Amino acid sequence: MKYVFGFAGTVLAAGWLLTGCAQNTQKTDDMSAAKQVSNAPEGSETATFAGGCFWCTEAIYEEVEGVISVVSGYSGGHVENPSYEQVCDGRTGHAECVQITYDPAKVDFETLLDIHMHTHDPTTLNRQGNDVGTQYRSVIFYHNESQKEIADKYIDIQNERGTFGNRIVTEIVPLEHFYPAENYHQDYLANNPEQPYCVFVVKKKVQHFEELYPDKMKEGYRVKQ
Repeated sequence: MKYVFGFAGTVLAAGWLLTGCAQNTQKTDDMSAAKQVSNAPEGSETATFAGGCFWCTEAIYEEVEGVISVVSGYSGGHVENPSYEQVCDGRTGHAECVQITYDPAKVDFETLLDIHMHTHDPTTLNRQGNDVGTQYRSVIFYHNESQKEIADKYIDIQNERGTFGNRIVTEIVPLEHFYPAENYHQDYLANNPEQPYCVFVVKKKVQHFEELYPDKMKEGYRVKQ
């Protein structure tokens, strides 16, 4: 995870960016309407991951070949239909996450899981870089027993190999409820490419994905410098 630690140091050097994604939000007039999770195409499957600010995770998976749609949202807490402000307060129990609809004929769950684990730091508890709090924890929300078995086995193997240096703290828990985030969070990088957090954090993470998985990218996709 040299990338994660090295990049964190770069961010720390930029004093004006010491706040996390919650402090860099630029709201729009459309604050209450949530993007609806579209009806999944026949034969598609769903995966749900949390690993820091969902703007980053969403932007990464939107480039993955076989991914049909990505919706940013909240899961893992006890408050129904939470707002972004409530989740950022850290008392809802929810984590920022993304729900991915994908074509299993083009990409499998294990590949999506591997991408997730290598594009955030799964060894830091309740923290990703300067985003700190339980809402930024690392989670695999499994949809069925098959996903749970794959996740359990994957983490055991990576811990045994010492892949990430420190032991993985990623939670593996069943998905109970997924609440789509407000519309202004959806497709955030695409709609806000010059926003400071996108320039200095989101784009860097997407570029890291592109370097690690050039064979997993959709044709023609590449984040602009």
